[in-house]
Amino acid sequence: MKKIIVVALILLGGFSAKAQNLDTFFKQADAFLKANVLNGKVAYDAIKKDTSTLDEVLKIAEGITVSKSDAKNYQAFWINAYNLSVIKGLIDNYPTNSPLDDKGFFDKTKHSLAGKSIVLNDIEHKLLRAQFKDPRFHFVLVCGAVGCPPLIGKAYLPSTLEAQLQKQAKLAFNGDYFIKVNAKKKRVEGSKILEWYKEDFTMNGTTEIEYINTFRTEKIPTDYKLSYFDYNWKINKQ
Repeated sequence: MKKIIVVALILLGGFSAKAQNLDTFFKQADAFLKANVLNGKVAYDAIKKDTSTLDEVLKIAEGITVSKSDAKNYQAFWINAYNLSVIKGLIDNYPTNSPLDDKGFFDKTKHSLAGKSIVLNDIEHKLLRAQFKDPRFHFVLVCGAVGCPPLIGKAYLPSTLEAQLQKQAKLAFNGDYFIKVNAKKKRVEGSKILEWYKEDFTMNGTTEIEYINTFRTEKIPTDYKLSYFDYNWKINKQ
């Protein structure tokens, strides 16, 4: 009986430590983003002068354990880990004009996260998109460029993730940075993200415009023609 109790206490202690580490990660990520992000732009100059806070939160991320069966914790962790790693990658090459100035930024540079050595593309495509089939990831994974949806000045948290995903999708489709509607010409211009990941936005048999309308206050007529404007890869710096 005593052995059973001891084993149970050890297991509970392990679960508690993991939960505390994850909670610490979210708190520190939130504090870092609040201090360094404003109106979607990042204070790269200030971060470059003192990288200790960023290094500390990424060090915590390195030892985190998350499982996709715990979907909200898993998704929130990897979204924040992606965004922070983008900032880290840009800082490592700073000053720079674009993430594309560093060859292999998305598909070659490895990041130590949750016990993995992983590239940014694998976080996005293998750990998130492939596992959950949610197009809204495209509005919260921020590639460090002006053409991306804006980085928010707070962490994505498991308790608020659904509301945050929904909010960022609504902002994208009701503003003018992700789509531009021309009623006179009956046309919609959209971000290249809509073209690059068309399969995500049409996976349920809808057209891109039908998907857009699920978030739009003012619906777009479905006979409007959709085209795509050039992607702005300039760094999203303050």
